[in-house]
Amino acid sequence: MNTFLPTPTADTKFFWEATQNKELKFQKCRNCGHVRWPASIACPECHSFDFEYVISKGIGKIYSFVVYNVAFHEAFKQNLPYVVAIIELEEGPHILSNVITNNPAELRCEMPVKIIWESYENYNIPKFKPFEN
Repeated sequence: MNTFLPTPTADTKFFWEATQNKELKFQKCRNCGHVRWPASIACPECHSFDFEYVISKGIGKIYSFVVYNVAFHEAFKQNLPYVVAIIELEEGPHILSNVITNNPAELRCEMPVKIIWESYENYNIPKFKPFEN
């Protein structure tokens, strides 16, 4: 399958390195405990510069989603229909990803999802699938 691959930056390098071990890694403020994505130099809640990295369980729920029935790029034609969703992880961050399902009509906001990994070239890409919580 063709797909767009990430272009790690100084701010996202830690995230993409963690995916090599099939882990989702986020910044967690040591001052207030806020877990954030995207990464930033300061906590958006308390403005502290003190943070640590934490690994997500990869469990969350669908916050919002859209089902694409038309491919907006040639690389996605073979995947129609495909789902792009904002996933609210248990730890707090929201992440944009795909939800893999055979029946997009059954998807609902608040539906529990868990991470699955799809490998492309040298990357493990985090995607999600519905599951019974």
